[in-house]
Amino acid sequence: MSAAQDSLFGSPTPAAPLAERLRPKHIAEVIGQSHLLGAGKPLRLAFESGKLHSMILWGPPGVGKTTLARLMASAFDAEFLPLSAVLSGVKDIRDAIAQAEQTLQQSGRHTILFVDEVHRFNKSQQDAFLPFVEQGLVTFIGATTENPSFELNNALLSRAQVYVLQSLSEAEMGALFERARQTALHGLRFDAAAQERVIGYADGDARRLLNVLEQLQTAAQAAGVSNIDSAFLDNTLAQKLRRFDKGGEAFYDQISALHKSVRGSNPDAALYWFTRMLDGGADPRYLARRIVRMAWEDIGLADPRAMQLCNDAAATYERLGSPEGELALAQAVLYLAVAAKSNAGYVAYNAARAFVKQDGSREVPLHLRNAPTKLMKQLDYGRDYRYAHNEAEGYAAGENYLPEGMPPVSFYQPTGRGLEGKIAEKLARLHALDAAANESAVNNKGK
Repeated sequence: MSAAQDSLFGSPTPAAPLAERLRPKHIAEVIGQSHLLGAGKPLRLAFESGKLHSMILWGPPGVGKTTLARLMASAFDAEFLPLSAVLSGVKDIRDAIAQAEQTLQQSGRHTILFVDEVHRFNKSQQDAFLPFVEQGLVTFIGATTENPSFELNNALLSRAQVYVLQSLSEAEMGALFERARQTALHGLRFDAAAQERVIGYADGDARRLLNVLEQLQTAAQAAGVSNIDSAFLDNTLAQKLRRFDKGGEAFYDQISALHKSVRGSNPDAALYWFTRMLDGGADPRYLARRIVRMAWEDIGLADPRAMQLCNDAAATYERLGSPEGELALAQAVLYLAVAAKSNAGYVAYNAARAFVKQDGSREVPLHLRNAPTKLMKQLDYGRDYRYAHNEAEGYAAGENYLPEGMPPVSFYQPTGRGLEGKIAEKLARLHALDAAANESAVNNKGK
């Protein structure tokens, strides 16, 4: 029956998307994931072992997680039962388990329960799988774009092997492009620049590549053209956006790379990661906050100008917005990368906090207490306090500013870099004055 005839009796069946039509039917057709599917590699051994086991497939979108689960079901002649954690709840899980039991009783076939976006399930929903996985009623395969260590509970992780899938390389994307061109894009030709741009646009996501190619095929047919060049791409594709999840693993990986590039004094790498995050849709205000944090954590007193410059850059962005204000943030990133580095203040603060947290509540020494009333003065508040401005070199050598009986501490250890080199020299001089004053006090006491 033709599609037209079919329409007389109801809606015609829509054609499957290109990504579905090109979904591999056998493990040998899979492009990418050679670190898992190559000879002797973990997932290849899983296919060849003849024994199913529960697993978590962790990787970015469009790298074959669903495909591998389907191939696993085909290879083991198992029922493939998919669930979406976005749309499903505990009731759907129970219904799926009931269906698995029915399949086993009626046909003797085992069931692979595939849960897409499994990280969207809460703890109680994840726990609902456990008894049936332990019984062997179902083999659980979860797919996630998020780090399982953070998103999945330990009980589920202990019962499933985690496999990490990777984005497709440019060469692998090129192989997929060629497969699509030969099998589905009949008569459509791409010049080298256009092909490179399409592959770059897909950013390692096979599904995205195939969807873009299908979009271009439809647009080319409508325009009556068969040659795709860069000009046609500009008129057809929306703004290029890298794959970027503002709340996911890629987000935190990239901000980590930005911070470490600044700390490592590499301005080019720092600017790269900054612009990558902007290109991916990161909120410039979030980046501004992180940039200010970097100034205090990794530059510190080695270059106090860095804090002011970063604050000014954040204020500039608030005044100008995007894209003009992003230039100020970019230059702040560059300044941080080339500035002298010190985390001495950061380390000192953490050390002081840790000490205070475990130490008792020590009394303020009497000579450091304020004495605004007559009674306080009678109780010796502020007695024998030495006013530093009236002392030689503006420093009360040998004075104690810590609680009585408190062990000596040295939280702040300035580096020799940048301004902290001068600070270190100043503190060394003051410590020498303290030592001389203390020695003099001991000698005078002995007399």
